[in-house]
Amino acid sequence: MENTEIAKIFYEIADLLEIKGENPFRVRSYRNAGLIIEGLPVSVKSIVERDERELEKIKGIGKSIREKVVEILKTGKCRFHQELLKELPSGLLEILNISGIGPRKVELLYKELGIRTVDDLEKAAKKGLLRGLPGMGEKTEKKILRSIEDYKNLKIAAQRFRLSVAYPYARGYVEYIKEMGHISQIEIAGSLRRWKDTIGDVDILVTCNKKGAAMDVMEHFVSYPDVREVLAKGETKSSVVLNVGLQVDLRVLSEDSFGAALQYFTGSKAHNIALRDRAKKLGLKISEYGVFKEKTGKKVAGRTEEEVYRAVGLVWIPPEIRENQGEIELAEKDRLPRLVEEADIKGDLHAHTTYSDGTNTIEEMADKAIEMGYEYLAITDHSKAVGIAHGLDEGRIRQQLKEIDRVNERLKEKGVKFRLLKGTEVDIRADGTLDHPPEVLQELDCVVAAIHSRFDMPQAQMTERIIKALSTGLVNILAHPTGRLIGIREPYQVDIEAIMDCAKEYGVALELNSYPERLDLNDSHLRLARKKGVLVSIGTDSHSVYHLDYITYGVHTARRGWLEAKDVLNAMPLEKLLKVLKRKG
Repeated sequence: MENTEIAKIFYEIADLLEIKGENPFRVRSYRNAGLIIEGLPVSVKSIVERDERELEKIKGIGKSIREKVVEILKTGKCRFHQELLKELPSGLLEILNISGIGPRKVELLYKELGIRTVDDLEKAAKKGLLRGLPGMGEKTEKKILRSIEDYKNLKIAAQRFRLSVAYPYARGYVEYIKEMGHISQIEIAGSLRRWKDTIGDVDILVTCNKKGAAMDVMEHFVSYPDVREVLAKGETKSSVVLNVGLQVDLRVLSEDSFGAALQYFTGSKAHNIALRDRAKKLGLKISEYGVFKEKTGKKVAGRTEEEVYRAVGLVWIPPEIRENQGEIELAEKDRLPRLVEEADIKGDLHAHTTYSDGTNTIEEMADKAIEMGYEYLAITDHSKAVGIAHGLDEGRIRQQLKEIDRVNERLKEKGVKFRLLKGTEVDIRADGTLDHPPEVLQELDCVVAAIHSRFDMPQAQMTERIIKALSTGLVNILAHPTGRLIGIREPYQVDIEAIMDCAKEYGVALELNSYPERLDLNDSHLRLARKKGVLVSIGTDSHSVYHLDYITYGVHTARRGWLEAKDVLNAMPLEKLLKVLKRKG
Protein backbone atom coordinates (compact mmCIF):
# COMPACT_ATOMS: atom_id res chain seq x y z
CA MET A 1 0.00 0.00 0.00
CA GLU A 2 1.43 3.35 -1.08
CA ASN A 3 1.54 6.58 0.93
CA THR A 4 -1.32 8.14 -1.07
CA GLU A 5 -3.74 5.35 -0.08
CA ILE A 6 -2.80 5.59 3.60
CA ALA A 7 -3.09 9.39 3.50
CA LYS A 8 -6.57 9.10 1.93
CA ILE A 9 -7.79 7.16 4.96
CA PHE A 10 -6.60 9.89 7.33
CA TYR A 11 -8.18 12.59 5.16
CA GLU A 12 -11.48 10.70 5.29
CA ILE A 13 -11.25 10.33 9.07
CA ALA A 14 -10.73 14.09 9.36
CA ASP A 15 -13.70 14.82 7.08
CA LEU A 16 -15.99 12.39 8.92
CA LEU A 17 -15.02 13.82 12.31
CA GLU A 18 -15.64 17.35 11.04
CA ILE A 19 -19.07 16.34 9.70
CA LYS A 20 -19.81 15.01 13.21
CA GLY A 21 -18.78 18.37 14.67
CA GLU A 22 -15.81 16.95 16.61
CA ASN A 23 -13.06 19.03 18.23
CA PRO A 24 -11.30 21.09 15.48
CA PHE A 25 -7.85 20.26 16.91
CA ARG A 26 -8.58 16.54 16.64
CA VAL A 27 -9.80 17.00 13.07
CA ARG A 28 -6.67 18.96 12.19
CA SER A 29 -4.36 16.31 13.67
CA TYR A 30 -5.77 13.65 11.32
CA ARG A 31 -5.72 15.99 8.31
CA ASN A 32 -2.12 16.95 9.08
CA ALA A 33 -1.22 13.26 9.37
CA GLY A 34 -2.58 12.75 5.85
CA LEU A 35 -0.58 15.72 4.54
CA ILE A 36 2.61 14.46 6.17
CA ILE A 37 2.23 10.86 4.97
CA GLU A 38 1.32 11.85 1.42
CA GLY A 39 4.34 14.14 1.22
CA LEU A 40 6.93 11.71 2.61
CA PRO A 41 9.78 11.11 0.14
CA VAL A 42 10.02 7.46 1.22
CA SER A 43 7.43 4.73 1.55
CA VAL A 44 5.77 4.53 4.98
CA LYS A 45 5.84 0.77 4.51
CA SER A 46 9.63 0.78 4.31
CA ILE A 47 9.86 2.82 7.54
CA VAL A 48 7.57 0.42 9.40
CA GLU A 49 9.41 -2.63 8.09
CA ARG A 50 12.65 -1.17 9.43
CA ASP A 51 11.29 0.03 12.79
CA GLU A 52 7.73 1.28 13.25
CA ARG A 53 8.82 3.48 16.18
CA GLU A 54 10.71 5.67 13.70
CA LEU A 55 7.33 7.01 12.56
CA GLU A 56 6.97 8.89 15.85
CA LYS A 57 10.20 10.76 15.09
CA ILE A 58 8.30 12.47 12.24
CA LYS A 59 6.70 15.66 13.49
CA GLY A 60 2.90 15.38 13.48
CA ILE A 61 2.82 11.59 13.88
CA GLY A 62 2.27 10.48 17.46
CA LYS A 63 1.55 7.11 19.00
CA SER A 64 -2.13 7.02 17.96
CA ILE A 65 -1.38 7.83 14.31
CA ARG A 66 1.55 5.43 14.26
CA GLU A 67 -0.64 2.59 15.54
CA LYS A 68 -3.25 3.29 12.88
CA VAL A 69 -0.61 3.38 10.12
CA VAL A 70 0.72 -0.01 11.25
CA GLU A 71 -2.82 -1.39 11.38
CA ILE A 72 -3.52 -0.18 7.83
CA LEU A 73 -0.33 -1.75 6.51
CA LYS A 74 -1.08 -5.07 8.22
CA THR A 75 -4.81 -5.35 7.43
CA GLY A 76 -5.47 -2.89 4.62
CA LYS A 77 -7.99 -1.12 6.85
CA CYS A 78 -8.28 1.11 9.93
CA ARG A 79 -10.86 0.03 12.51
CA PHE A 80 -11.56 3.60 13.63
CA HIS A 81 -12.13 4.64 10.00
CA GLN A 82 -14.49 1.71 9.47
CA GLU A 83 -16.46 2.60 12.60
CA LEU A 84 -16.92 6.17 11.39
CA LEU A 85 -18.10 4.89 8.00
CA LYS A 86 -20.71 2.72 9.74
CA GLU A 87 -21.83 5.65 11.87
CA LEU A 88 -22.18 8.00 8.89
CA PRO A 89 -23.16 7.17 5.29
CA SER A 90 -20.07 6.84 3.07
CA GLY A 91 -21.80 8.94 0.41
CA LEU A 92 -21.32 12.02 2.58
CA LEU A 93 -17.63 11.95 1.72
CA GLU A 94 -18.42 12.16 -1.98
CA ILE A 95 -20.60 15.24 -1.38
CA LEU A 96 -17.47 17.02 -0.12
CA ASN A 97 -16.19 16.90 -3.71
CA ILE A 98 -18.92 19.35 -4.75
CA SER A 99 -17.43 22.84 -4.97
CA GLY A 100 -18.69 25.16 -2.22
CA ILE A 101 -19.75 22.40 0.17
CA GLY A 102 -17.66 21.77 3.25
CA PRO A 103 -18.12 19.40 6.21
CA ARG A 104 -20.42 21.81 8.10
CA LYS A 105 -22.82 22.05 5.17
CA VAL A 106 -22.71 18.27 4.70
CA GLU A 107 -23.70 17.88 8.35
CA LEU A 108 -26.59 20.34 7.87
CA LEU A 109 -27.82 18.65 4.70
CA TYR A 110 -27.69 15.22 6.31
CA LYS A 111 -29.40 16.16 9.57
CA GLU A 112 -32.07 18.44 8.11
CA LEU A 113 -32.90 16.75 4.79
CA GLY A 114 -31.45 13.26 5.14
CA ILE A 115 -29.16 13.82 2.14
CA ARG A 116 -26.71 10.92 1.96
CA THR A 117 -25.36 11.01 -1.62
CA VAL A 118 -24.59 13.39 -4.47
CA ASP A 119 -27.73 12.11 -6.25
CA ASP A 120 -29.81 12.95 -3.15
CA LEU A 121 -28.31 16.44 -3.16
CA GLU A 122 -29.06 16.96 -6.86
CA LYS A 123 -32.69 15.88 -6.43
CA ALA A 124 -33.16 18.13 -3.39
CA ALA A 125 -31.67 21.14 -5.19
CA LYS A 126 -33.89 20.59 -8.25
CA LYS A 127 -36.95 20.45 -5.97
CA GLY A 128 -35.94 23.71 -4.25
CA LEU A 129 -35.53 22.06 -0.85
CA LEU A 130 -32.17 23.66 -0.01
CA ARG A 131 -33.31 27.27 0.02
CA GLY A 132 -35.09 26.78 3.34
CA LEU A 133 -31.85 25.92 5.15
CA PRO A 134 -29.76 28.51 7.04
CA GLY A 135 -27.36 30.39 4.73
CA MET A 136 -28.84 28.87 1.56
CA GLY A 137 -31.09 30.37 -1.08
CA GLU A 138 -32.12 30.01 -4.70
CA LYS A 139 -28.70 31.20 -5.92
CA THR A 140 -27.02 28.56 -3.74
CA GLU A 141 -29.19 25.84 -5.27
CA LYS A 142 -28.28 26.90 -8.81
CA LYS A 143 -24.59 27.06 -7.89
CA ILE A 144 -24.73 23.57 -6.35
CA LEU A 145 -26.43 22.14 -9.45
CA ARG A 146 -23.69 23.64 -11.66
CA SER A 147 -21.03 22.21 -9.33
CA ILE A 148 -22.64 18.76 -9.45
CA GLU A 149 -22.58 18.86 -13.25
CA ASP A 150 -18.89 19.83 -13.20
CA TYR A 151 -18.16 17.05 -10.70
CA LYS A 152 -19.84 14.42 -12.85
CA ASN A 153 -17.80 15.53 -15.86
CA LEU A 154 -14.64 15.35 -13.76
CA LYS A 155 -15.54 11.83 -12.59
CA ILE A 156 -15.52 10.67 -16.20
CA ALA A 157 -12.08 12.23 -16.70
CA ALA A 158 -10.88 10.84 -13.35
CA GLN A 159 -10.53 7.35 -14.81
CA ARG A 160 -6.99 8.57 -15.35
CA PHE A 161 -4.54 8.85 -12.45
CA ARG A 162 -2.81 12.00 -11.25
CA LEU A 163 0.89 12.09 -12.04
CA SER A 164 1.73 12.12 -8.33
CA VAL A 165 -0.28 8.92 -7.79
CA ALA A 166 1.03 6.98 -10.79
CA TYR A 167 4.68 7.99 -10.39
CA PRO A 168 5.29 6.46 -6.90
CA TYR A 169 3.52 3.23 -7.93
CA ALA A 170 5.60 2.97 -11.10
CA ARG A 171 8.83 3.77 -9.26
CA GLY A 172 8.09 1.15 -6.59
CA TYR A 173 7.28 -1.46 -9.25
CA VAL A 174 10.54 -0.70 -11.09
CA GLU A 175 12.55 -1.26 -7.90
CA TYR A 176 10.73 -4.56 -7.36
CA ILE A 177 11.50 -5.72 -10.90
CA LYS A 178 15.18 -4.85 -10.45
CA GLU A 179 15.32 -7.27 -7.51
CA MET A 180 15.00 -10.08 -10.08
CA GLY A 181 18.68 -9.72 -10.93
CA HIS A 182 18.34 -10.57 -14.64
CA ILE A 183 17.64 -6.98 -15.74
CA SER A 184 20.25 -5.05 -17.75
CA GLN A 185 18.06 -2.07 -18.74
CA ILE A 186 14.75 -0.82 -17.36
CA GLU A 187 12.81 2.34 -18.20
CA ILE A 188 9.32 3.73 -17.67
CA ALA A 189 7.76 4.84 -20.98
CA GLY A 190 4.40 6.28 -22.04
CA SER A 191 2.75 9.46 -20.81
CA LEU A 192 4.41 9.00 -17.41
CA ARG A 193 7.84 9.46 -19.00
CA ARG A 194 6.47 12.58 -20.69
CA TRP A 195 5.29 13.74 -17.23
CA LYS A 196 1.70 14.44 -18.26
CA ASP A 197 -0.50 15.66 -15.41
CA THR A 198 -2.72 12.57 -15.65
CA ILE A 199 -1.78 9.01 -16.61
CA GLY A 200 -3.92 6.28 -18.17
CA ASP A 201 -1.60 3.33 -17.51
CA VAL A 202 2.08 2.60 -16.95
CA ASP A 203 4.47 1.06 -19.51
CA ILE A 204 7.72 -0.50 -18.30
CA LEU A 205 10.38 -1.73 -20.73
CA VAL A 206 13.24 -4.09 -19.84
CA THR A 207 16.07 -6.04 -21.37
CA CYS A 208 17.53 -9.21 -19.80
CA ASN A 209 21.20 -10.04 -19.28
CA LYS A 210 20.58 -13.78 -19.20
CA LYS A 211 19.37 -15.90 -22.08
CA GLY A 212 15.96 -17.49 -21.50
CA ALA A 213 15.22 -15.31 -18.46
CA ALA A 214 12.17 -13.58 -19.95
CA MET A 215 9.59 -15.95 -18.44
CA ASP A 216 11.27 -15.76 -15.04
CA VAL A 217 11.05 -11.97 -15.24
CA MET A 218 7.36 -12.19 -16.18
CA GLU A 219 6.64 -14.57 -13.31
CA HIS A 220 8.32 -12.16 -10.93
CA PHE A 221 6.35 -9.26 -12.45
CA VAL A 222 2.89 -10.81 -11.99
CA SER A 223 3.81 -11.93 -8.45
CA TYR A 224 4.09 -8.33 -7.21
CA PRO A 225 2.21 -8.17 -3.86
CA ASP A 226 0.08 -5.19 -4.95
CA VAL A 227 -1.35 -6.95 -8.04
CA ARG A 228 -5.14 -7.30 -7.97
CA GLU A 229 -5.59 -9.00 -11.34
CA VAL A 230 -3.36 -10.51 -14.03
CA LEU A 231 -4.77 -9.51 -17.42
CA ALA A 232 -2.17 -11.27 -19.58
CA LYS A 233 1.10 -13.13 -19.15
CA GLY A 234 3.43 -13.91 -22.03
CA GLU A 235 7.12 -14.17 -22.85
CA THR A 236 7.43 -10.63 -24.25
CA LYS A 237 4.48 -8.81 -22.67
CA SER A 238 2.42 -9.07 -19.49
CA SER A 239 -0.30 -6.81 -18.07
CA VAL A 240 -1.64 -6.46 -14.53
CA VAL A 241 -4.01 -4.24 -12.58
CA LEU A 242 -2.86 -3.02 -9.18
CA ASN A 243 -5.12 -2.77 -6.14
CA VAL A 244 -5.49 0.96 -6.73
CA GLY A 245 -6.87 0.26 -10.23
CA LEU A 246 -3.77 1.29 -12.19
CA GLN A 247 -2.85 -0.94 -15.16
CA VAL A 248 0.85 -1.72 -15.63
CA ASP A 249 2.29 -3.35 -18.76
CA LEU A 250 5.76 -4.92 -18.93
CA ARG A 251 7.60 -5.59 -22.17
CA VAL A 252 10.82 -7.60 -22.50
CA LEU A 253 12.92 -6.44 -25.44
CA SER A 254 16.13 -7.34 -27.23
CA GLU A 255 19.15 -5.10 -26.62
CA ASP A 256 19.34 -3.94 -30.23
CA SER A 257 15.69 -2.75 -30.21
CA PHE A 258 15.48 -1.18 -26.75
CA GLY A 259 16.03 2.42 -27.91
CA ALA A 260 13.48 2.12 -30.71
CA ALA A 261 10.90 0.62 -28.38
CA LEU A 262 11.55 3.27 -25.73
CA GLN A 263 11.00 5.99 -28.31
CA TYR A 264 7.91 4.31 -29.75
CA PHE A 265 6.18 3.57 -26.44
CA THR A 266 7.03 6.97 -24.96
CA GLY A 267 5.04 8.74 -27.69
CA SER A 268 3.15 10.94 -28.02
CA LYS A 269 1.11 9.56 -30.89
CA ALA A 270 1.29 12.89 -32.74
CA HIS A 271 5.07 13.05 -32.29
CA ASN A 272 5.52 9.48 -33.53
CA ILE A 273 3.36 10.06 -36.62
CA ALA A 274 5.42 13.14 -37.52
CA LEU A 275 8.63 11.15 -36.96
CA ARG A 276 7.41 8.29 -39.20
CA ASP A 277 6.46 10.76 -41.95
CA ARG A 278 9.94 12.28 -41.77
CA ALA A 279 11.56 8.84 -41.93
CA LYS A 280 9.48 7.91 -44.98
CA LYS A 281 10.74 10.99 -46.87
CA LEU A 282 14.28 9.78 -46.12
CA GLY A 283 13.55 6.28 -47.45
CA LEU A 284 13.41 4.83 -43.94
CA LYS A 285 10.84 3.04 -41.82
CA ILE A 286 10.55 3.43 -38.03
CA SER A 287 8.89 0.90 -35.74
CA GLU A 288 9.20 -0.29 -32.17
CA TYR A 289 11.88 -2.72 -33.43
CA GLY A 290 14.21 -0.18 -35.02
CA VAL A 291 14.90 2.07 -38.00
CA PHE A 292 15.11 0.23 -41.33
CA LYS A 293 15.93 1.11 -44.93
CA GLU A 294 12.59 0.85 -46.71
CA LYS A 295 13.95 -0.75 -49.89
CA THR A 296 16.30 -3.34 -48.42
CA GLY A 297 14.90 -3.82 -44.91
CA LYS A 298 18.39 -3.33 -43.48
CA LYS A 299 18.35 -2.17 -39.86
CA VAL A 300 20.29 1.06 -39.36
CA ALA A 301 19.37 2.03 -35.74
CA GLY A 302 17.48 0.91 -32.67
CA ARG A 303 19.83 0.24 -29.77
CA THR A 304 19.42 3.74 -28.21
CA GLU A 305 16.99 6.62 -28.62
CA GLU A 306 19.85 8.91 -29.65
CA GLU A 307 20.64 6.46 -32.45
CA VAL A 308 17.01 6.47 -33.62
CA TYR A 309 16.77 10.26 -33.78
CA ARG A 310 20.20 10.57 -35.38
CA ALA A 311 19.13 8.16 -38.13
CA VAL A 312 16.46 10.63 -39.25
CA GLY A 313 18.72 13.68 -38.96
CA LEU A 314 17.62 14.93 -35.54
CA VAL A 315 19.23 15.53 -32.19
CA TRP A 316 17.68 13.67 -29.24
CA ILE A 317 14.42 15.28 -28.09
CA PRO A 318 13.53 15.39 -24.35
CA PRO A 319 10.43 13.25 -23.63
CA GLU A 320 8.47 16.11 -22.04
CA ILE A 321 8.21 18.04 -25.33
CA ARG A 322 7.42 15.16 -27.68
CA GLU A 323 3.96 16.47 -28.58
CA ASN A 324 4.48 17.60 -32.21
CA GLN A 325 4.48 21.26 -31.17
CA GLY A 326 7.49 22.25 -33.30
CA GLU A 327 10.12 20.17 -31.53
CA ILE A 328 11.01 18.14 -34.62
CA GLU A 329 11.69 21.23 -36.74
CA LEU A 330 13.94 22.69 -34.04
CA ALA A 331 15.72 19.35 -33.49
CA GLU A 332 16.59 19.29 -37.19
CA LYS A 333 18.40 22.62 -36.75
CA ASP A 334 19.85 21.62 -33.34
CA ARG A 335 18.02 24.60 -31.81
CA LEU A 336 15.98 22.92 -29.08
CA PRO A 337 15.68 24.95 -25.87
CA ARG A 338 17.86 23.98 -22.93
CA LEU A 339 14.95 23.01 -20.69
CA VAL A 340 14.99 23.96 -17.03
CA GLU A 341 16.29 21.32 -14.59
CA GLU A 342 15.90 20.83 -10.85
CA ALA A 343 19.54 21.86 -10.41
CA ASP A 344 18.62 25.30 -11.81
CA ILE A 345 16.16 26.02 -8.99
CA LYS A 346 17.69 28.30 -6.35
CA GLY A 347 14.76 28.46 -3.92
CA ASP A 348 11.03 28.22 -3.33
CA LEU A 349 8.74 31.25 -3.19
CA HIS A 350 5.56 29.63 -1.83
CA ALA A 351 5.64 27.85 1.55
CA HIS A 352 3.42 27.68 4.64
CA THR A 353 4.24 27.12 8.30
CA THR A 354 2.45 26.49 11.59
CA TYR A 355 1.53 30.19 11.59
CA SER A 356 -1.32 29.25 9.20
CA ASP A 357 -2.12 25.72 7.96
CA GLY A 358 1.39 24.27 7.66
CA THR A 359 2.68 21.43 9.83
CA ASN A 360 6.25 22.66 10.35
CA THR A 361 7.82 25.72 11.95
CA ILE A 362 9.69 28.46 10.12
CA GLU A 363 13.02 27.07 11.29
CA GLU A 364 12.16 23.53 10.22
CA MET A 365 11.16 24.72 6.76
CA ALA A 366 14.44 26.66 6.53
CA ASP A 367 16.48 23.60 7.55
CA LYS A 368 14.86 21.49 4.82
CA ALA A 369 15.44 24.18 2.18
CA ILE A 370 19.11 24.41 3.22
CA GLU A 371 19.39 20.62 3.00
CA MET A 372 18.06 20.86 -0.58
CA GLY A 373 20.85 23.29 -1.45
CA TYR A 374 18.59 26.31 -1.83
CA GLU A 375 19.75 29.90 -1.43
CA TYR A 376 16.38 31.14 -0.19
CA LEU A 377 12.84 30.26 0.88
CA ALA A 378 9.88 32.63 1.05
CA ILE A 379 7.51 32.14 3.98
CA THR A 380 4.07 32.91 2.56
CA ASP A 381 1.38 32.05 5.09
CA HIS A 382 -2.26 32.80 4.35
CA SER A 383 -3.89 36.15 5.07
CA LYS A 384 -6.84 36.51 7.42
CA ALA A 385 -9.58 36.03 4.78
CA VAL A 386 -8.70 32.34 4.61
CA GLY A 387 -10.11 31.66 8.07
CA ILE A 388 -10.17 27.88 7.65
CA ALA A 389 -6.37 28.02 7.23
CA HIS A 390 -5.91 30.17 10.36
CA GLY A 391 -4.79 33.09 8.19
CA LEU A 392 -2.69 35.90 9.65
CA ASP A 393 -3.96 39.35 10.54
CA GLU A 394 -1.59 42.33 10.56
CA GLY A 395 -0.59 41.75 14.19
CA ARG A 396 0.36 38.13 13.64
CA ILE A 397 2.19 38.87 10.38
CA ARG A 398 4.41 41.40 12.20
CA GLN A 399 5.07 38.78 14.87
CA GLN A 400 6.10 36.36 12.13
CA LEU A 401 8.43 38.90 10.53
CA LYS A 402 10.31 39.24 13.82
CA GLU A 403 10.72 35.47 14.01
CA ILE A 404 12.03 35.36 10.44
CA ASP A 405 14.59 38.00 11.41
CA ARG A 406 15.67 35.88 14.40
CA VAL A 407 16.06 32.73 12.31
CA ASN A 408 18.02 34.61 9.62
CA GLU A 409 20.32 36.06 12.29
CA ARG A 410 20.99 32.61 13.78
CA LEU A 411 21.80 31.22 10.33
CA LYS A 412 24.13 34.13 9.64
CA GLU A 413 25.96 33.52 12.93
CA LYS A 414 26.47 29.90 11.89
CA GLY A 415 27.91 31.01 8.56
CA VAL A 416 25.04 29.51 6.54
CA LYS A 417 24.59 31.26 3.19
CA PHE A 418 20.82 31.15 3.08
CA ARG A 419 18.02 33.65 3.54
CA LEU A 420 14.40 33.37 4.56
CA LEU A 421 12.31 35.88 2.64
CA LYS A 422 9.39 37.65 4.29
CA GLY A 423 6.23 36.97 2.37
CA THR A 424 2.52 36.28 2.38
CA GLU A 425 -0.09 34.48 0.31
CA VAL A 426 -2.52 37.38 0.36
CA ASP A 427 -6.10 36.71 -0.62
CA ILE A 428 -7.61 38.53 -3.60
CA ARG A 429 -11.06 39.48 -2.36
CA ALA A 430 -14.14 39.30 -4.60
CA ASP A 431 -13.84 43.01 -5.41
CA GLY A 432 -10.17 42.68 -6.44
CA THR A 433 -8.74 44.32 -3.31
CA LEU A 434 -5.97 42.63 -1.34
CA ASP A 435 -6.45 41.18 2.13
CA HIS A 436 -3.53 43.10 3.72
CA PRO A 437 -3.14 46.90 3.65
CA PRO A 438 -0.48 48.41 1.34
CA GLU A 439 1.80 49.45 4.22
CA VAL A 440 2.09 45.80 5.34
CA LEU A 441 2.65 44.43 1.82
CA GLN A 442 5.34 47.04 1.15
CA GLU A 443 7.37 45.68 4.07
CA LEU A 444 7.57 42.22 2.55
CA ASP A 445 10.16 40.73 0.21
CA CYS A 446 7.68 38.59 -1.70
CA VAL A 447 3.92 39.07 -2.09
CA VAL A 448 2.07 36.07 -3.50
CA ALA A 449 -1.58 36.82 -4.34
CA ALA A 450 -4.25 34.15 -4.80
CA ILE A 451 -7.96 33.47 -5.10
CA HIS A 452 -9.55 31.16 -2.54
CA SER A 453 -13.25 32.02 -2.86
CA ARG A 454 -16.05 32.88 -5.31
CA PHE A 455 -14.72 30.54 -7.99
CA ASP A 456 -18.06 30.78 -9.84
CA MET A 457 -17.66 34.36 -11.10
CA PRO A 458 -18.33 35.00 -14.82
CA GLN A 459 -15.16 35.24 -16.91
CA ALA A 460 -15.21 39.02 -17.36
CA GLN A 461 -15.74 39.62 -13.64
CA MET A 462 -13.06 37.11 -12.57
CA THR A 463 -10.57 38.57 -15.05
CA GLU A 464 -11.29 42.11 -13.85
CA ARG A 465 -10.89 40.95 -10.23
CA ILE A 466 -7.41 39.56 -10.85
CA ILE A 467 -6.27 42.45 -13.05
CA LYS A 468 -7.33 44.93 -10.35
CA ALA A 469 -5.19 43.08 -7.79
CA LEU A 470 -2.13 42.88 -10.05
CA SER A 471 -2.49 46.53 -11.05
CA THR A 472 -1.90 47.68 -7.46
CA GLY A 473 1.83 47.29 -8.02
CA LEU A 474 2.02 45.39 -4.71
CA VAL A 475 2.08 41.81 -6.07
CA ASN A 476 5.13 39.75 -7.08
CA ILE A 477 3.50 36.43 -7.95
CA LEU A 478 -0.03 35.30 -8.90
CA ALA A 479 -0.45 31.85 -7.32
CA HIS A 480 -2.27 28.91 -8.97
CA PRO A 481 -3.67 31.27 -11.63
CA THR A 482 -6.62 29.16 -12.90
CA GLY A 483 -7.61 27.57 -9.58
CA ARG A 484 -7.92 24.07 -10.96
CA LEU A 485 -7.70 20.94 -8.83
CA ILE A 486 -7.04 17.95 -11.10
CA GLY A 487 -10.02 15.60 -11.09
CA ILE A 488 -11.68 17.65 -8.34
CA ARG A 489 -12.40 21.18 -9.54
CA GLU A 490 -12.47 22.72 -13.00
CA PRO A 491 -10.46 25.91 -13.60
CA TYR A 492 -12.45 29.05 -12.93
CA GLN A 493 -13.46 31.11 -15.94
CA VAL A 494 -10.72 33.64 -16.68
CA ASP A 495 -9.10 35.28 -19.73
CA ILE A 496 -5.61 33.94 -19.08
CA GLU A 497 -4.08 35.88 -21.97
CA ALA A 498 -5.38 39.18 -20.54
CA ILE A 499 -3.97 38.17 -17.14
CA MET A 500 -0.58 37.49 -18.73
CA ASP A 501 -0.58 40.85 -20.48
CA CYS A 502 -1.33 42.58 -17.17
CA ALA A 503 1.34 40.53 -15.39
CA LYS A 504 3.89 41.56 -18.01
CA GLU A 505 2.96 45.24 -17.61
CA TYR A 506 3.20 45.24 -13.81
CA GLY A 507 6.20 42.92 -13.40
CA VAL A 508 4.21 40.07 -11.87
CA ALA A 509 5.35 36.46 -12.27
CA LEU A 510 2.75 33.74 -12.76
CA GLU A 511 3.11 30.68 -10.59
CA LEU A 512 3.43 27.14 -11.77
CA ASN A 513 2.06 25.57 -8.61
CA SER A 514 3.85 22.23 -8.11
CA TYR A 515 1.35 20.85 -5.62
CA PRO A 516 0.32 17.56 -7.30
CA GLU A 517 -3.43 18.28 -7.26
CA ARG A 518 -2.85 21.60 -9.02
CA LEU A 519 0.05 21.70 -11.52
CA ASP A 520 -1.35 25.10 -12.38
CA LEU A 521 -0.36 26.62 -14.84
CA ASN A 522 -0.56 23.73 -17.31
CA ASP A 523 1.83 23.12 -20.20
CA SER A 524 -0.11 25.09 -22.84
CA HIS A 525 -0.38 28.10 -20.50
CA LEU A 526 3.37 27.92 -19.89
CA ARG A 527 4.16 27.97 -23.59
CA LEU A 528 2.01 31.10 -23.90
CA ALA A 529 3.75 32.75 -20.92
CA ARG A 530 7.13 31.98 -22.48
CA LYS A 531 6.01 33.46 -25.79
CA LYS A 532 4.82 36.64 -24.06
CA GLY A 533 7.97 36.95 -21.94
CA VAL A 534 6.14 36.57 -18.62
CA LEU A 535 8.29 35.12 -15.84
CA VAL A 536 7.11 31.93 -14.15
CA SER A 537 7.70 31.04 -10.50
CA ILE A 538 7.79 27.30 -9.80
CA GLY A 539 6.40 27.09 -6.26
CA THR A 540 5.52 24.03 -4.22
CA ASP A 541 2.80 25.61 -2.03
CA SER A 542 4.38 23.49 0.71
CA HIS A 543 2.46 22.83 3.91
CA SER A 544 5.15 20.49 5.23
CA VAL A 545 8.92 20.04 4.88
CA TYR A 546 8.22 16.99 2.72
CA HIS A 547 6.17 19.02 0.24
CA LEU A 548 9.26 20.97 -0.79
CA ASP A 549 10.20 17.85 -2.77
CA TYR A 550 7.14 18.47 -4.98
CA ILE A 551 9.42 20.79 -6.95
CA THR A 552 10.10 17.71 -9.13
CA TYR A 553 6.55 17.77 -10.49
CA GLY A 554 6.74 21.51 -11.11
CA VAL A 555 10.05 21.35 -12.96
CA HIS A 556 8.90 18.57 -15.28
CA THR A 557 5.66 20.43 -15.97
CA ALA A 558 7.77 23.52 -16.75
CA ARG A 559 9.79 21.40 -19.18
CA ARG A 560 6.53 20.36 -20.87
CA GLY A 561 5.90 24.09 -21.29
CA TRP A 562 9.33 24.54 -22.95
CA LEU A 563 10.61 26.72 -20.12
CA GLU A 564 14.32 27.43 -19.77
CA ALA A 565 16.05 28.60 -16.61
CA LYS A 566 15.91 32.20 -17.87
CA ASP A 567 12.09 31.98 -17.90
CA VAL A 568 11.90 30.97 -14.23
CA LEU A 569 11.88 33.54 -11.43
CA ASN A 570 13.24 31.21 -8.76
CA ALA A 571 16.08 30.02 -10.97
CA MET A 572 17.64 33.41 -10.23
CA PRO A 573 20.36 33.69 -7.57
CA LEU A 574 19.31 35.58 -4.45
CA GLU A 575 20.89 38.94 -5.27
CA LYS A 576 19.26 39.13 -8.72
CA LEU A 577 15.94 37.83 -7.37
CA LEU A 578 15.73 40.55 -4.72
CA LYS A 579 16.27 43.24 -7.35
CA VAL A 580 13.47 41.80 -9.49
CA LEU A 581 11.11 41.48 -6.51
CA LYS A 582 11.72 45.11 -5.53
CA ARG A 583 10.81 46.27 -9.02
CA LYS A 584 7.20 45.11 -8.72
CA GLY A 585 4.62 47.51 -10.09
